[in-house]
Amino acid sequence: MLSGVLLVDKPTGPTSHDIVAITRRTLGLKKVGHAGTLDPMASGLLTLGVGPGTKLLTYLVGADKRYQATIRLGQSTSTDDAEGEIVDTADALKLAALTEDGIRDALAGFVGQIDQVPSSVSAIKIDGKRAYDRVRAGEEVVIPSRRVTIHHLDVGQMTHGEGVVDVDIDVWCSSGTYIRAIARDLGQVLEVGGHLTMLRRSHVGTFDVSRACSPDDISPDRLLSLAEVASAIMPVVSASTSQTVEISHGKQVFLDAPEGYAADSPVGVVDPSGRLIAIVAIESGRARILVGFPES
Repeated sequence: MLSGVLLVDKPTGPTSHDIVAITRRTLGLKKVGHAGTLDPMASGLLTLGVGPGTKLLTYLVGADKRYQATIRLGQSTSTDDAEGEIVDTADALKLAALTEDGIRDALAGFVGQIDQVPSSVSAIKIDGKRAYDRVRAGEEVVIPSRRVTIHHLDVGQMTHGEGVVDVDIDVWCSSGTYIRAIARDLGQVLEVGGHLTMLRRSHVGTFDVSRACSPDDISPDRLLSLAEVASAIMPVVSASTSQTVEISHGKQVFLDAPEGYAADSPVGVVDPSGRLIAIVAIESGRARILVGFPES
């Protein structure tokens, strides 16, 4: 059975589910999932689990992300991005009064831990139903704020157009951060409105889109091994041959915790050949299996 993680550079247009469907057809395998949805208008890195690799997606979902985006100031839309209808435009005097220093200062206020209200057309579930489905059904949706972390937010080129100002940004942020919400909130802070016109995800944790393939180039050769992925997202320790047999039978074994180990944190375990055989938590020297990867 094919097993591993696939890095795909999603183009604008298709949904994340479309890319999953393409992967299933190309690899001839039903068991394919993704970690971290990208909207159809967004492009960039999509991480897919293939076969037993889907078990690693839980640990990839929470990884930090990096995005490049363009915010358009001067217009608000119904979806906080370019796919929605323009619902408000800025007062010409307020827009003319914007300065690049003022925009940079306002964006600096988003760095650090912030309480962010996701867009009402997000995929967040409200009472078991996606927020965007409720909005499309004509319901008024109120999404509670959530704490997110913006590690870095660099401001790039600013372009002045007819009634708008486009601002390029580069953002490192925690999982669950909505870049559309940053665009919306920046527009509110500056009192001119704002929405997102471009979004590209370049990193998921340590994985870089430069390593990704296009949907047309998906093949078994592009799969990253389970051990390689585990070593990129968690500490990894080696098991002896006898320990490998015990773990394969679902038994607990004694393993030395890696240096600086925090209790209950996941640890990958590889056999003498380097194959990932389990993810464990180590308590008092004893490894408790969280996820097993039996040999096909």
